[in-house]
Amino acid sequence: MQLTFHQLIIPPGQSLLLRQIDWQWFENLLELSGEHRTLRFSYSQGMLEIMVPSVEHEYDKRIIGNLVEIILEELNMEFIPLGSTTFKHEKMEQAIEADDCFYIQHEALIRGKKRIDLTVDPPPDLAIEIDITSRTRLDNYEKLGVPELWRYDGENLEINVLQNGRYVTSAASIYFPHWPLREVIPHYIQQSQIVGRNKTMKAFRAWVRNSLNQTGK
Repeated sequence: MQLTFHQLIIPPGQSLLLRQIDWQWFENLLELSGEHRTLRFSYSQGMLEIMVPSVEHEYDKRIIGNLVEIILEELNMEFIPLGSTTFKHEKMEQAIEADDCFYIQHEALIRGKKRIDLTVDPPPDLAIEIDITSRTRLDNYEKLGVPELWRYDGENLEINVLQNGRYVTSAASIYFPHWPLREVIPHYIQQSQIVGRNKTMKAFRAWVRNSLNQTGK
């Protein structure tokens, strides 16, 4: 008996790994599942991961994304948030769907584009992954050349910076080099769970503005 995609049941917060999946099968799966699905896909040279986000997972990614947007707004840096957009490179047999991602340094290059082609367009400058129950595989992010990857495990924020084609753990972000984000981001995520999202965002924006005033930027 041959299983079909619709027969698979993956509990929230869990993932399924499939080996020896060819690129066309993966493309057909993307088309079959549609654009408004809740599943997340990651593909690397025949290895396919299918993940179903949990409530905690979705909450954390939204809060982190909101905090990043506040920093970028206060720094007056243009950016494009693309959420869990599918980024594919057929020749490299790589595809990723980050929990959240941003174009920052290369924002002007994709401004106004309806589709992104990684054979000619740059990958996102910053990707964010929530690793509550499993560790994000770095290979496809590295091979696609995403300059910076954040991983949050529910308590700690890890910043990975691409150097010579491999990720190294960094104390600071490429785009926000003078900000103690590894300590600050988890603090405000936890605060949001106590006082609520809106109060947290207002407090964080005030912290950002105060930090900018102190540095004179």
